[in-house]
Amino acid sequence: MYPRIKIKELEPVNLEGGYLIDGFPSAGFSSAIASESMIKTSQFKFAGIIDSDSFPAISIIKDGKPNYPSRIFVNKDLKVGIFLSYLNLDQSMHRTTAKSMLKWAQKHKIGLIVSSIAIKSPEGNEEMVGIGSTDAARKKVKDAGLKVLEKGTVPGIPGMLLNEASMKGQDVIVIIFHSDGKGPDFKASAQLCLTMSKLIPGTSCDIPSLQQEAEKAESVIKEAQEESEHLKDSMYR
Repeated sequence: MYPRIKIKELEPVNLEGGYLIDGFPSAGFSSAIASESMIKTSQFKFAGIIDSDSFPAISIIKDGKPNYPSRIFVNKDLKVGIFLSYLNLDQSMHRTTAKSMLKWAQKHKIGLIVSSIAIKSPEGNEEMVGIGSTDAARKKVKDAGLKVLEKGTVPGIPGMLLNEASMKGQDVIVIIFHSDGKGPDFKASAQLCLTMSKLIPGTSCDIPSLQQEAEKAESVIKEAQEESEHLKDSMYR
């Protein structure tokens, strides 16, 4: 039996023809950090939660208030939604999470889903590469000035989004970026945020504040990850 994902909207959402960003952490934290930066820079509002009985039972406290670790943010004017999560999900949850994201996107008639994944690159390779689920998505990758991935593998939630979307005719673009895998990777987060803003009109990134946000966001994500591991360990003792 696959774990069930519950998506609860706290206010009406109108994203028809718009965009959805997958902000679940992949390898490292840059995807979540870049998404958080975009939320703060482009005036997104909290619009819902993403939860599951299989998610770790933790609350993220920010500004003295409790928060679910996986939330939905929306900018109604730009027609952009973001699934932002501080959880590094176990691979057993990747397939269900991707399917739930696609189902929600299709319910709201979203035009393009943008996801991302990091490849470790200690040499500092800065080239961003993209892959699209459809011919139209691949054209958008080229139009944004990104190199198109011709062969390779894309694991996790981004990989499942590509596979499932290709069967449904849903446009998905996965940005593949490079990270050294150490510390709060401000450089990778900044490059990813800027690349996402090329694909999604109207969005932007406040690069000067991104470094500070990267350090704060990574701290929260790491803490959530450590607490999740402690919970897991105590469950199976």
